[in-house]
Amino acid sequence: MADSQGQTVEYQWAYSIMDSSRVSTFLISMLLIVYGSFRSLNMEQEARERAAATSASNCLLNTPPSTPGDTDSHNNVQTLDTMQALCLPLVASVSLLIMFFFFDSMQMLFAICTAVIATVALAFLLLPMCQYILGPCSDGNKISFGKCGRFTAAELFSFSLSVFIVCIWVLTGHWLLMDAMGMGLCVAFIAFVRLPSLKVSTLLLTGLLIYDVFWVFFSSYIFNANVMVKVATRSAENPVGVVARKLNIGGVAKEAPKLSLPGKLVFPSIHNSGHFSMLGLGDIVMPGLLLCFVLRYDAYRKSQGLSGSRLTYFHCSLFGYFLGLLTATVTSELFKAAQPALLYLVPFTLLPLLTMAYLKGDLRRMWSEPFKSLAVSRHLQDV
Repeated sequence: MADSQGQTVEYQWAYSIMDSSRVSTFLISMLLIVYGSFRSLNMEQEARERAAATSASNCLLNTPPSTPGDTDSHNNVQTLDTMQALCLPLVASVSLLIMFFFFDSMQMLFAICTAVIATVALAFLLLPMCQYILGPCSDGNKISFGKCGRFTAAELFSFSLSVFIVCIWVLTGHWLLMDAMGMGLCVAFIAFVRLPSLKVSTLLLTGLLIYDVFWVFFSSYIFNANVMVKVATRSAENPVGVVARKLNIGGVAKEAPKLSLPGKLVFPSIHNSGHFSMLGLGDIVMPGLLLCFVLRYDAYRKSQGLSGSRLTYFHCSLFGYFLGLLTATVTSELFKAAQPALLYLVPFTLLPLLTMAYLKGDLRRMWSEPFKSLAVSRHLQDV
């Protein structure tokens, strides 16, 4: 009997990993990366088709053709360069310290800014569903709103639905609505931010790995608190409650819940009441940018007739992300402490990708100029 109890305690971490909250974390994070990557690829293909149509009309009208940079600017896509990749961990550190020291005095601003940004991101996430629903009864024409721009019926519907969801979240503070907002932020970030090469990807992820490890493991020695965990678990004052107190509406002020800002995804356990599994949005978005890059590279190779084996770089990196997430989960269960997930996710996604690229002979091309015309370079090599 004692041995049976000892075995149960010894393998408790294995049971915890199979908990519904952990399984939900794995599935949702991987689905968000896959969906965001394919949305980005689809946006790029649509932009290329529009650019081809525009250049054809320009030839007929004898006007200068548009450049790839113009295409990105029309889509509001931000491509990171080397300097931005190096500075991003520093900017993230400064933002983390501002939230750590000034959260109490700026929490209203944080809550309002988060709600506005999440509304736009959630509208982007819901847009394909709205297009599918309104497709049969919409002609696709855009409605003008003056200086605000022109929008289709599906875009207006998705934005209205997003505003409604965010308003309900403000009134209730429900974790499911916060997760919906977080999912929108993940997909929008992966779709609208692009990495141009493996060099920039490696610099960015390595810098963020150091950032994550420092703020989780070493910040307590300097600030007498785990800065990352404290910021991630803080709740902000509800704007509705603050306004109600100023207007002396006591009932509304008491009922307005504090808001846990959507900087993370949380999933409750079905079997263990009150237990939540949590994963930061950065642990989805940053590896997701790498996977989005390799998906675009796989598509480019295919367009150049160099698809090769069935095992693509995207498959390799996605499997590595799964193993990294599994390792981070096992480690957190064994040590019963918060873990910097990027410490495991970055090596498990980046190292297999670098190895595979080296073995296939693509490493040099992916490192600096991945989207250079492969067909031309192969022809030059043959000559």
